[in-house]
Amino acid sequence: MDNQTEVRKFILLGLTSLQGLQKFLFMLFSLLYLSTLLGNMAIMIVVACEPRLHTPMYFFLCNLSCLDIFYSTVTVPKMLAGFLSGHQGISYTGCLSQLHFFHFLGSSEAFLLAVMAYDRYVAICNPLRYTLIMSPRACLLLAVATWTTGFLHALMHTVMTSRLHFCGPNHIQHFFCDIKPVVRLACNSSQLNLNLLNIITGSIAAGTFVFILFSYLYIFSFLRLKVQSKEGRRKAFSTCISHLTVVALFYVPAIFNYVPPSSGNSARRDMISTVMYTVVTSVLNPLIYTLRNVEVKRALKRRLFSTE
Repeated sequence: MDNQTEVRKFILLGLTSLQGLQKFLFMLFSLLYLSTLLGNMAIMIVVACEPRLHTPMYFFLCNLSCLDIFYSTVTVPKMLAGFLSGHQGISYTGCLSQLHFFHFLGSSEAFLLAVMAYDRYVAICNPLRYTLIMSPRACLLLAVATWTTGFLHALMHTVMTSRLHFCGPNHIQHFFCDIKPVVRLACNSSQLNLNLLNIITGSIAAGTFVFILFSYLYIFSFLRLKVQSKEGRRKAFSTCISHLTVVALFYVPAIFNYVPPSSGNSARRDMISTVMYTVVTSVLNPLIYTLRNVEVKRALKRRLFSTE
């Protein structure tokens, strides 16, 4: 790999080259990143400290918060450094590492959202067997499978990218090392890499999204036909809507980014959609789950305003 690689450093061009926007964007994304860290860490601490929240749904929510923290950390600090210093350099090894962890965490989150939909399906449609099906062991295995599958998916892209030959230019039209802007710089053919991105990554995004969609179609049909209590429907819909909002925020821009065929003039579109599902979604997830979830709000109030 290293013997064939002449380019030892890449230059990230960032979101914009306009000097007037650099300081504003630095302040904006600094606040968003800080909100991501504080919001997601608050959820993890509250769930860990509150015995009433030691259930499968909140176990997976903790995993989601952990993923969101790491996911933003992969890209945002480097982006912030670029706002301060202009074009930001990154080593060849650092670029591959960033690419790997971005796709590792992104695909893990896609699988995790599907697992969370399955958890809601079992809880609502098969409540008598819920504790048996979603046992602590089963939840742990699902979480491990989610992270492991994401890691293996990212490893495939990392290995395939490392086999490319980079001989110049070295300017990446993005704010981090994603596959499409990196492989465009390769001197040899990168068509296989792009095909794997569109087929494998696109299938993961589309497949998990379809699974979630059908899970909730079944859940809503079940609630409409089988659940007569308005209070029971309202409580079930409340947890479902929170999760569906997170799903929409993550999947819509992700599918928009990876499912369509790659094109040479899509750099700006890719950056905007990537900001949406890496930065904005990570900030909004804690707000969505706390604002719409009575149990989490009560636990937060107890922890934050307790006088004991």
